[in-house]
Amino acid sequence: MNTPIVLRGLALILCIMPFTRSFAQSTPESGQTLFQTISAQDSVLFNAVNACDLPTVESKFAENLEFYHDKNDPQYGRKTVVDGIKNNLCGKIQRELVPGSLEVYPIQGYGAVEIGVHRFHHIGVQDRDVVGEAKFIHLWRLKDGVWQITRVISYDHGSAK
Repeated sequence: MNTPIVLRGLALILCIMPFTRSFAQSTPESGQTLFQTISAQDSVLFNAVNACDLPTVESKFAENLEFYHDKNDPQYGRKTVVDGIKNNLCGKIQRELVPGSLEVYPIQGYGAVEIGVHRFHHIGVQDRDVVGEAKFIHLWRLKDGVWQITRVISYDHGSAK
């Protein structure tokens, strides 16, 4: 038996093992499970937005959040975005995900990308006229078992279709 070759092989395996373990821990689930996870995260976030539950909204956004909007300037940082929600949406507008529009894809070693269409309604208007409709992309990061949005792109704002 060639001892140096066996020892080299063992050393290689021992060197690789820590990386495979940390890689597996940071890899999000895939397929239907990932879709259900991100769909649930989306529901928690926008139920909180609709209810003006700002602590929950904050918990879903990363500190270094970047928000890009086709009708407004970019916003940088969780506090800036949450303040914008507080001042411009709370008690005024409700968000509704367009059924069947949600798509979720894994981003290896990071999290997931969520793509969809949502509509906004005025609160308290009897016929709940739709204010508008837009497409969105959310980049979700899975870190230490916690899902947070790091990037938002909100675009193609217009009348509801």
